[in-house]
Amino acid sequence: MANRHTYDFGLIGNCAYLALVGLDTNISWMCMPRFDSSFIFGSLIGGEKGGEFSVKPNQESFKSEQRYIQNTNVLETIITTDEYSYKVTDCAPRFRQFDRYYRPQMLIRKIEPLSGTPQLKVVCDPVGDYGEKRLRRERGSSHIRYFGLPETLRVTTDIPINMVMDSTCFVLTKPRYLIMTYGAPLEAELQETAESFIRKTTYYWQNWVKSTSIGMHYQQQVIRSALALKIHQYEDTGGIIASPTMSLPESPGSTRNWDYRYCWMRDTYYTLTAFNNIGHFEEMEKYFLYLTNLPMSGKERIQPLYDIVGQNKIVETELDLPGYLGNKPVRLGNDAYTHIQNDVYGQILLAILPLYTDKRFAKMERSESVPLLSTILEKIEFTIDEADAGLWEFRNLKQKHAYTHLFQWAGSHAACKIAKEIGADDLGKRAEKLRKKAKQHLDNCYLKDRKAYAQAEGVNRMDASTLQLIMMNYIPHDSQKAKDHLKALEEDLKVGKGLFYRYKHADDFGEPETTFLICAFWYVEALACVNRTDDAMEAFEEVISYANHVGLLSEDVKSSDGSMWGNFPQAYSHVGLVNAAYRINNKLDKPDFLP
Repeated sequence: MANRHTYDFGLIGNCAYLALVGLDTNISWMCMPRFDSSFIFGSLIGGEKGGEFSVKPNQESFKSEQRYIQNTNVLETIITTDEYSYKVTDCAPRFRQFDRYYRPQMLIRKIEPLSGTPQLKVVCDPVGDYGEKRLRRERGSSHIRYFGLPETLRVTTDIPINMVMDSTCFVLTKPRYLIMTYGAPLEAELQETAESFIRKTTYYWQNWVKSTSIGMHYQQQVIRSALALKIHQYEDTGGIIASPTMSLPESPGSTRNWDYRYCWMRDTYYTLTAFNNIGHFEEMEKYFLYLTNLPMSGKERIQPLYDIVGQNKIVETELDLPGYLGNKPVRLGNDAYTHIQNDVYGQILLAILPLYTDKRFAKMERSESVPLLSTILEKIEFTIDEADAGLWEFRNLKQKHAYTHLFQWAGSHAACKIAKEIGADDLGKRAEKLRKKAKQHLDNCYLKDRKAYAQAEGVNRMDASTLQLIMMNYIPHDSQKAKDHLKALEEDLKVGKGLFYRYKHADDFGEPETTFLICAFWYVEALACVNRTDDAMEAFEEVISYANHVGLLSEDVKSSDGSMWGNFPQAYSHVGLVNAAYRINNKLDKPDFLP
């Protein structure tokens, strides 16, 4: 597996923007001022049209290693040649200031010599409008301004301005700094600000990790996943995106290239469960505010996804870009916002349930609760008997999916609990009726000959999403029925020790070629649920081996060669890791497993 295809990038971010830093120091992906804005640097899919921001040695041959400062989202890239070495530290500032979080549209790059006399050059060539717009440059005494974006982009540096403007070589004899700002410029001392912000950001992340509740097993992987997930939340609105990237193919040449920089209701439920499992709650409170700002009232359906400020139109178009490794089309926007996906209502109810039942939350403002609960129950009533596109977002296949009915069942169950907490007895009775009706639909998905639940009513296909029937205790964990269902899924969809296909039948784009990492982690959870704890650990350890050099996970893995595909990093995959580790730790912390 040494030569497998991997995404050789580290991720930095501060809950206002995200960026991918390549092993060659290039900022290969960065969108500003929002997660779903045009890229400023986007060579990942834009090639030469994607611009560049790199700090490379003045020679072709070099070695590179990358690592995070321990328990932070501050990244270090070390470049080594035969004659010298140097380090680039990349920091997206985030820390407490004046009783709030300071998270500017600012990238700090510190360059310091480690050995020899480094000779390097800085290339800073940002672009606009997804690579269609080249920016006009203007030099100042210690900065360069770039014009052509909605707001001014500025790079302030103590490297000679001419050498940055012309990308000419200079000798690095002491630490140097580059601070890029979008909008408000840096109006403070360069070195002092950079050092202070790096120090404060490091302290912030390390303290954040200290306040994280993690079991003794797989701590390193859970910490990295938690840090990555945290910066997927757009703090201004509370929305949580599926991935920072767009149009990275699920498998080579498949045309399954999607824009994931939006907020799926479904993904958010799993993400908030992960945060809850590790003892972080402010993300949930922020997300509740995001939900209350969505257009949920009236006869309109709740969409499967919205943009990061809650807007409902995410029109899908194709861009004239070369694509990742030549994979086209490059899609901007996501047509899934028009889909009927009826699991979404149950997921919203499950996502907000802890706000009402977990005693660690002080009594929150409940004025929105009755209308919100009533609206969502009304929508479950309206949709409970109809076929939908399902969680895999089939574009030309509508079915009565077991997964959808499971979340109608579980969401109605959550609604009963919320109704009890807020004293809304009528809503509780409506929810209980819906729970029973959803169970009837689920019973229609059961295949007696396979002793398992099918993907949907009236078909005999297996689907990895039905692992959730075990995880959510619809099928009791200690039952033979759970073991039989798991066995049928293993027979049809498992490959290796733990990788899992979503399904094996052909869809709109043919038969899936890659396994889906969240399904592998669901499998780990299901194994733990049925007390196959050793198998769960073995599967978990195989799946985490597919992370890249800094512990980040893609969406998909090709089982034949272990290569990474799909958008990267994928929140879903890191959520799966956190929740699977939580489930294993719960088993291992029981007396039978203690030394």
